[in-house]
Amino acid sequence: MNKKYLLMIGLVASSVLTACGDGETSGEDSYEIGVVQYADHPSLDQATEGFKAAIEEAGLNVNYNDANPNGDQNQLQSIADNFASEGLDLVFANATPAAQFMESSVTDAPILFTSVTDPVGAQLVESLEEPGGNASGTVDFHPDAISNSIELMNEEFGYENIGMIYNTGEQNSQHQVSLAKEAAAALGMTIHEAPIQTTADVLTAAESLLGSIDAFYIITDNDAVAGLDSIINVAERESLPLFVGELDSVEAGGFAGFGFSYYDIGYKTGEMAVEILENGADVSTMSVELPPELKLVFNKGAAERMGLDWNTSWDELAEDVITE
Repeated sequence: MNKKYLLMIGLVASSVLTACGDGETSGEDSYEIGVVQYADHPSLDQATEGFKAAIEEAGLNVNYNDANPNGDQNQLQSIADNFASEGLDLVFANATPAAQFMESSVTDAPILFTSVTDPVGAQLVESLEEPGGNASGTVDFHPDAISNSIELMNEEFGYENIGMIYNTGEQNSQHQVSLAKEAAAALGMTIHEAPIQTTADVLTAAESLLGSIDAFYIITDNDAVAGLDSIINVAERESLPLFVGELDSVEAGGFAGFGFSYYDIGYKTGEMAVEILENGADVSTMSVELPPELKLVFNKGAAERMGLDWNTSWDELAEDVITE
């Protein structure tokens, strides 16, 4: 924990004691939380909703300063600078780029992140068990998610060439693509990459893969997921199945994916915030939390639109089947 953060805790504690001395109770304390969500898409929306729900259910009196740069990193820096100067009690950062900008600028408040794939590789924490600095939170990556998805494409469908669209500037995406390439190589499969810089590049990237691939596989890349509708349109038009990296994208029209609830990891992050604000927990020693067990979900309507004949064995294979 840095000296500035220790000083902040002391000042907060002093203000609390002063308030109680005036006859107020700690239950009447209010907190200021900065909330930054990197972009709008269903999974990130669910995570933010879960975070706030946990705090509301704990009965805390909180004022939120909400910010969304819509994937614009210049705006993200401005948000980080504002949060750093506002004397916030806590910052909630949703997605890896948001967490990285907050961690580099906000030194006087605890930062809780979610929807981050590789917090060690992103240099947000020293280790998952002992974060060491002023940031901790929850990850949106299950250790088996990538390998299970690649194995499903190979063993159940016999696909050999998989197209992946991702922002090369996102550290979490680089990590996932690296794992996918490793898993694919072990099964004799090939990953075809279509890099993007922004969501505006998604349609062109999807079309650049046509003729080379048997299926799309979209991981939890924020720009690719934000542009998922474009990929779905190409997949349906070209009769190519679309595998995805989280359940909200299955519900949005992807064919199949291993995932978990983003609401749940956001809710867990909210519980960590309550521990810090109400019970004085030290974020530097709060271990990073992993998501719960994976489940496989199919979208039957998407399968039909992507030219797949429904196999009744998939009803047994999946934990859930979405019918539209």
